[in-house]
Amino acid sequence: MNPAPSPPLLALHNIQVVYGGAIEAVRDVSLEVPAGKIVTLLGSNGAGKSTVLKAISAVLEGEDGAIEKGSILWQGRAIEKASAHAVVGLGLVQVPEGRRLFGTLTVDENLVVGAHLQDRSALEETRAFVYELFPRLADRRQQIAGYLSGGEQQMVAIGRALMSRPKLLALDEPSLGLAPLIVSEIFRTIQSLRERTGLTILLVEQNASRALAIADHGYIMENGRVVLDGPAEKLQSNADVREFYLGLSTQSGRTSMKDVKHYKRRKRWLS
Repeated sequence: MNPAPSPPLLALHNIQVVYGGAIEAVRDVSLEVPAGKIVTLLGSNGAGKSTVLKAISAVLEGEDGAIEKGSILWQGRAIEKASAHAVVGLGLVQVPEGRRLFGTLTVDENLVVGAHLQDRSALEETRAFVYELFPRLADRRQQIAGYLSGGEQQMVAIGRALMSRPKLLALDEPSLGLAPLIVSEIFRTIQSLRERTGLTILLVEQNASRALAIADHGYIMENGRVVLDGPAEKLQSNADVREFYLGLSTQSGRTSMKDVKHYKRRKRWLS
């Protein structure tokens, strides 16, 4: 007999998230993140992507949110009732939207904060790896983080998360507010991380073209629900995804105003 397949590193089953006991933000969301893969969660602003990430990271309570039903499994073990500290201890680490660095600390001090669960030898080894991954941070290690550019701050945020040696790195909108050249650099680094270390990555993004270019699998959310998923390559070639999410139309001829409005509504989140 063939051995039973191992469970995905992370799996969500029919998650429902409600804020303030009344506002449903996420409904019946299911997804899987296999070990060693890049999985991207796509959708417009307000689609529920960040809420899913907050549910996974156990930080909903600070915003009066709660998981009303469904389960979150980490290597087959239910963690939807775990604390944020416990989730980090398992190896699931999030880089939040907007970076949220300690602005008055240096680059190096921000990295050290991320290694609070590591011993000194592991800290030194991982810090050297982060500076190799982001050479410009090595040149700025004694600079105050709050004075760095947006791209450099994003690098520090990713580096700080890597200092805890995560098994799964969850990135919330890493391209937000960054210039195209910096976005390209960040996404190359994300891809390099997986290739060099086998790190599992959950990438929450509005920039569908960038995310699908490096992902193995993608999920698309609208209005709090997953409306489409599949291998990234398949999503890139899907006619609806190409038109409404990548801004590429394969059709010629006249387009009605209704179609234009529909297109603009669903394309707002693309860059």
